[in-house]
Amino acid sequence: MSEYRGRFAPSPTGPLHMGSLVAAMASYLDAKAHHGRWLVRIEDLDFDRNVAGADQEIIASLSRCGMQSDEAIVWQSQRQHLYEAALKQLGEMVFPCACSRKEIADSRVRAGLQDSQIYPGNCRHGISDGRLARSFRLRVPEGAAACIQFHDRLLGMQQQDLSTEVGDFVLKRADGFWAYQLTVVIDDAAQGITDIVRGEDLLDSTARQLFLQDLLSLPHPRYLHVPVVVNEVGEKLSKQTGAVAFDRGDNDLLRDALLPAAQFLQLHLEGEIETIEQFWKSAVPAWARRYL
Repeated sequence: MSEYRGRFAPSPTGPLHMGSLVAAMASYLDAKAHHGRWLVRIEDLDFDRNVAGADQEIIASLSRCGMQSDEAIVWQSQRQHLYEAALKQLGEMVFPCACSRKEIADSRVRAGLQDSQIYPGNCRHGISDGRLARSFRLRVPEGAAACIQFHDRLLGMQQQDLSTEVGDFVLKRADGFWAYQLTVVIDDAAQGITDIVRGEDLLDSTARQLFLQDLLSLPHPRYLHVPVVVNEVGEKLSKQTGAVAFDRGDNDLLRDALLPAAQFLQLHLEGEIETIEQFWKSAVPAWARRYL
C-alpha cells in the first residue's frame, strides 16, 4: 500500500463544535497510528453559508488542540477549475435539470413513491420546451450496475442501489455552486488521499463517490465511518441544531474537549495525562488498539 494520507475537511460556516472535533480527532489519530500524513482542506464552496474568518478560527482551534496539517492547507474555492474539468470529462453522463426540489417531491408523490427526495428522472431525456437548466445531474445506471458495494473498516460490508435509493444526483447546484459529491472526489484524488475517516452521517454518500471515482478513473480510498455526536434529543450536532464551539479561547481544551472526544470514540487512554502532548502520546496507541 502507498504511504497513508488522510484528511480533515471542515466547512468554514462557523467554529468547530464537539461533533467536528470527534471527526477531526478520528482522522488525525488514524493517520498517526499508520505513521502517515494528515491534511486539512477547507471546503468553502457554499459561499452563502461561509462565515468570514471562520477558516482561520478552525485552523487555530485545531492547532491549539495539537493538530497541525502535515502539508499546506488548501481551499476548495481556489480549485474550481478542477471541478469544471471533471464535469467536462464525464461528458454525456451529465445532463441539465430544470426541476426544483418541490417539483421532484411532487413527482414522487404522484407516482406513489415513498421517498420524495429521490430524483424521479424527469429531465434525464431532455428539458421541456421553455424551461431553463437549474442544475446538472449525473446519470446513474439501472439493474446490477447500480448496486455499489464497499467495505467500511468499522461497519463492515455496505451496499447501496444508486437507482432505487439515490437516483441521478446533482454535481452542480441550482445556485451555481459545486456539489459536495463531485468536489470531494476530485480533491481526495488530487491530494492522493488513501484513507477517509469521517462521521457515519456521510456513509450514505460513499456509494455515489465510488461510482464517480470509477467514471473518472480515480483510485478508491479506504473508508472508516465513526459514530456522530448527537444532542439531548438525538439530533446530530451541527450549527443548524445549535451546537456551540468547543474552543471558547479561555477554556481547558484537554479537559473540556479532547478527553470527552476520546471517551466518545471509546478510547482507553493509559498513563498520566496532564498535558495535550501527553494526551496524543496515549491516544495514538489507544486508537490503534480500538480501530486498526
